[in-house]
Amino acid sequence: MNHHRIGFSPRRSDHCGVAAVEFALIASVFFTVLFGAIEVSRLLFLWNTTTEATRIGARTAVVCNANAAAIKQKVKTFLPTLSDAEISVTYNPAGCAPGTCESATVKVAAVSAVATFIPFVPLSLTLPSATTTLTVESMSSTLAGAGGGANPMCP
Repeated sequence: MNHHRIGFSPRRSDHCGVAAVEFALIASVFFTVLFGAIEVSRLLFLWNTTTEATRIGARTAVVCNANAAAIKQKVKTFLPTLSDAEISVTYNPAGCAPGTCESATVKVAAVSAVATFIPFVPLSLTLPSATTTLTVESMSSTLAGAGGGANPMCP
């Protein structure tokens, strides 16, 4: 009498760990790609934030009668890790008096040492510098009109 069923393998216990090994191989690749995508997204966010910080700094420089220190502080609200030395504010023509300048330029130097969090692949990348130049407007630090008051754009 034969007690073996059709399709039954007496050596089925040999295949118990195959799924775990396959999962380990695929999961390591999957999580590396996942962390890589997250890091690229984070670096693009930082790059965009750097550009936006220079834009808000230039906007503050052309709308307000603010000094360079106040403009740098406004830029550092977006990127608090920046130092004052990494931010430059210039007016054109050089040496112009407030109210007589034609344009303002805010530049953030290349942001270095942005560390990634990819497991087993420690990288330190440098984001490119960002520059924004805008034409000076005729607005001032105070608002004209019936309400008056301070310009909310100005520090």
